[in-house]
Parts: sequence; C-alpha cells; structure tokens
Amino acid sequence: MKKILSFLIPVTGIILTLSSCYKDNAEDMYPSANCDLTAVTYSNSVKPVIAQSCAISGCHIDATATGIDLSTYEGVAGMATGGRLLPAIKHTGPSPMPKGAAKLDDCTISKIEKWVNDGAPNN
Repeated sequence: MKKILSFLIPVTGIILTLSSCYKDNAEDMYPSANCDLTAVTYSNSVKPVIAQSCAISGCHIDATATGIDLSTYEGVAGMATGGRLLPAIKHTGPSPMPKGAAKLDDCTISKIEKWVNDGAPNN
C-alpha cells in the first residue's frame, strides 16, 4: 500500500500541474461569441471588407480582369444571391478568396453570411 501511495502522490502532482497550464478562454474556443451580429449592414459591415480584400488589389474593381466586379452593391449582391460569395470567402468552393491569401477571420465571415442570409439588402 505504501508503494502505491508513494507512486500516486507524484503522479497526481504532475497531473494537477499539467491541467493547470491549460487555458480555456471563450475567445479562443468560440471566436464568434464576441462577434456582434446585431447591426450588420452592407455599407458598414460588408462593403469595407470587400473594398479592402477584393477590390483594392485591382482583382475585382471592375469586370475587365476577372469577369467579376465587386466595386458596386449590385456586383456584390449578385455574387451573394447567386451563391458564389460565401463559398469563396469560406474557402469551401472551387475558388477560395482572397486568392493566395489567408481566409477572412470568422467574425467577418459571420457578418457577411448574416447579410447574405438576410437577403443581401442594400442598407
């Protein structure tokens, strides 16, 4: 019995030490938990992201180079309602966007997805 206790006490100490190093924080575990989806609009939530990530590089500023113009509401809404925008920004479709760059953060994608699911209003 003495040998079992002398073995268990150090093992228990190691387990407690290791488990105390693990961090559970809501932001890392549930990134969209801190994402405010209550006031999502095209002009404040979607347009700035499209301008920064899609049009600024010149790729989708007009339809000349790529055939896709995301410089106007009509262009973005057409891609959204046509089912091409979300797969592209989620990197689940045939053409992940932004091309050659990291996927947009989860909160930004959630905001765009909410806007699309709300019918892609021009607001």
